[in-house]
Amino acid sequence: MTGGIIKLSRNTDNAPKSAVFTQTVAFSHYNNISAQLPVDPKTGNIVVGSVKEQAKQCLENIKAIVESIDHVMDDVVKINVFLKNISDIDAVDEVYATFFQNYFPTRTTVAVAALPMGDALVQMDALISNGEGTAPQEPCDLIKLARNSDNAPKSAVSTHTVAFSHYNNISAQLPVDPKTGEIVAGGVKEQAAQCLRNIKAILESIDVPFDDIVKATIFLKNLADIDAVNEVYTTFFPDSAIARTVAYVPARTIVSAAALPMDALVQIDVVVSHGDGTPPQEVEDRHGIVIKANNTENAPLSALYTQTVAFSHYNHIAAQLPLDPKTGEFVAGGAKEQAEQCLNNIKAIVESIDHVMDDIVKVNIQLKNIADLEAVNEIYATFFEGELPARTTVGVAEIAMDALVQIDAVVSNGEGTPPQA
Repeated sequence: MTGGIIKLSRNTDNAPKSAVFTQTVAFSHYNNISAQLPVDPKTGNIVVGSVKEQAKQCLENIKAIVESIDHVMDDVVKINVFLKNISDIDAVDEVYATFFQNYFPTRTTVAVAALPMGDALVQMDALISNGEGTAPQEPCDLIKLARNSDNAPKSAVSTHTVAFSHYNNISAQLPVDPKTGEIVAGGVKEQAAQCLRNIKAILESIDVPFDDIVKATIFLKNLADIDAVNEVYTTFFPDSAIARTVAYVPARTIVSAAALPMDALVQIDVVVSHGDGTPPQEVEDRHGIVIKANNTENAPLSALYTQTVAFSHYNHIAAQLPLDPKTGEFVAGGAKEQAEQCLNNIKAIVESIDHVMDDIVKVNIQLKNIADLEAVNEIYATFFEGELPARTTVGVAEIAMDALVQIDAVVSNGEGTPPQA
């Protein structure tokens, strides 16, 4: 990493520690918080009780981390909630609402096949605004802009879009017609189109073009529906003449969900570049900070996503499968060998843009068998020389191409993007 913005990796004794991740990794104007299980930091055990007690413990752990770095819960801009049972969502929401005073962050909620530590019913991670910057930046008072649009479905427990510094974080969109509040009629293609229309409506409400999306995550009830979803997806990207000229598509991750809210077949969330900044920054030209999309032949290529999309001080890396880029085939072996290939692909992408693995601030791991976590951890630690990134791990029912593991990442981008110095 070049440039002078320092990555700050920190842990507190007031939340559970791990040998394979750091609780919070701050870089520029965001802190990335590792997924928190309902573990009592004093005992190291899952708390006894129902999903409400477990959700409370997850949020208490996040709060302890947030407060340990002199922030408050209202600095949270995004929360991901991973449930073992989607029917627990109402109970979780009762607890969730008590942790926020002034507004609700953007949010994604999904049921997954398994969570680390078998007795966990819920797990949450978070993204925190970091208005003070990180040394040697001067402190700054960037404004967080939380907004909703009448043209997309509203929620009592999340905000459509929360912008801070040079990013907007968009709540996951279900295939809900905002006029009726109901899932749209039809199959997964119709549902995917509605999810994307809702996202587009939110972006238009804040004067942001669709092609400013830098990362998309698609949650599918049935992974076999991906081809049908892709048919629709490719009608939304690229969205402008400029983007079509360079065939721009965002980085992307596909997640096999055990269940989605409202029994939906698909749900989509996105991260959006925010080139005009937020007050009190001076308004910049929309293209003043450049989206830099990059692919390398040293990692698997796809027409449906870009391997890495950099904007301002972050690079977003598309989910990597355990594919050998030379052969296009899976590597031989089990979860450990597959995890190594995923990480080798990420490393190749990171190095292709003149970064190193220790520039990674957040890693997301999907496992087909959560029991493989220890084997994956053995190889995982060998890819980092310094303090480990923040991390989220979930078990899923299936992964594309019947893989055992899939990994994506967010990378700090200290040199900025032109025309920044």
